[in-house]
Amino acid sequence: MINNNYQQLTRTFQRLSRFSHLSAIAGWDMAAMMPPGGSQARGEALAELGVLQHQILTDKKVASWLEAAQQENLSDDERANLREMARAYHQAALLPESLVEAKSLAGNRCEHAWRTQRKNNDWQGFAPNLKEVVRLSREEAKIRAEASGGSRYDALLDIYEPGMTSQRLDVLFADLKSWLPDLLQTVVDKQANRTLINPLGPFPTESQRELGLQAMTMLGFDFDGGRLDVSTHPFCGGVPEDVRITTRYDENDLLSALFGVIHETGHARYEQNLPRQWAGQPIAHARSMGVHESQSLFFEMQLGRSAAFLKQILPHIEQRFGAQPAFTLDNFVAWSQTVERGFIRVDADEVSYPAHVMLRYEIERALIDGDIEVDDIPGLWNEKMQQYLGLSTEGNYRNGCMQDIHWTDGGFGYFPSYTLGAMYAAQLFQAARKALPDLDRNLNEGNFSPLFGWLSQNVWQHGSRYSTSELIINATGEDLTSRYFREHLTARYLSE
Repeated sequence: MINNNYQQLTRTFQRLSRFSHLSAIAGWDMAAMMPPGGSQARGEALAELGVLQHQILTDKKVASWLEAAQQENLSDDERANLREMARAYHQAALLPESLVEAKSLAGNRCEHAWRTQRKNNDWQGFAPNLKEVVRLSREEAKIRAEASGGSRYDALLDIYEPGMTSQRLDVLFADLKSWLPDLLQTVVDKQANRTLINPLGPFPTESQRELGLQAMTMLGFDFDGGRLDVSTHPFCGGVPEDVRITTRYDENDLLSALFGVIHETGHARYEQNLPRQWAGQPIAHARSMGVHESQSLFFEMQLGRSAAFLKQILPHIEQRFGAQPAFTLDNFVAWSQTVERGFIRVDADEVSYPAHVMLRYEIERALIDGDIEVDDIPGLWNEKMQQYLGLSTEGNYRNGCMQDIHWTDGGFGYFPSYTLGAMYAAQLFQAARKALPDLDRNLNEGNFSPLFGWLSQNVWQHGSRYSTSELIINATGEDLTSRYFREHLTARYLSE
């Protein structure tokens, strides 16, 4: 039997995938390479491309094909692909073209201006652009919530983390809040009693770049299918066949760029190992942003900050920056695992990091649900930073509410993915340890292949075939729990 309707859908989604490819590379170029004068024209071009994709996806023929394909004789994988096609269609069909275009233009305008405004601590200049992004995001959230019957914030959260709700997040985060503050204080107090030798800089940018490339090589990055560049905010973009990752360099800071690269390499390895036999189809996409963040945090935190990996990267650091007392193994491991309360989320250690995420989650949910306005953000940010991390950001917008790129383009509902990812990562690493009896020995010897093989078998190769819960249960034997994250932090930071 020829599944004509399903085949029509696969051709349509293949076409959409090719347009997404162009959009992704143009977006990377805008962030990493494009001269400032090209911003408006590029933004308009990307908006036009977004409208075209929206038109293709929401064509009435797609709706009829989706309905008819349900009756066709499909394999399990094809049915999973059809499910993801239907989800993409229904997500897009809710929005009018005018809103899609307006959101794209407003987001590009806000993000481009933010690059300068953040450096200048210019909240007054930034706020008007953000207000327009928020207005359009609320409009989108209202449309989606009316269709789903849930809250406005949940309607946006579902874009990034299908099946997740703020009600479930509140339970997970309440559990974190019940033990994390005490654990953070205990670790900070414990580390206050040690004497560390700080590495002496400066650390030249080119040498840091070489070190990052070395780390990417050690972690299995395929340079035939990707590259490393510089941007204002580190990210992983592009497409599975051509993954673009970026970082930013500070010649007075050795670790920030290195671990930024390791983090983005986790995203990249996931992308590079998605099921190529389904390339161009929704089933070949990453499962969710929480799963995506689990891979970046698996690389950066579970593996990258481990003594086993640090032992392997240390000779490459000495090769590029010279031997110095700070680069003894014990000192370097302790220094790399330092826990402290800081302003910047992307530079935060894994113990304090969830506080940064919960702060943003609480603010963005209130913002989208209409309980607060943009003008309330700086005050609330300062209040919650003092509550969660004991730090004041009053007047410090650059290192406070203007530090992230996500809200500039309407990425509301994304931030919870980071802490969900940390919990998924800990649970996955524990499952890998159970499945691979020689894992610790392999890691100490610098043999990461068995670990990456396990990830490929249990996460990467499945793309979006399963729901997030199904994927995690299949890989670890149980649904998401914060227990393994707590056990990991306790073992790494409080064991003698």
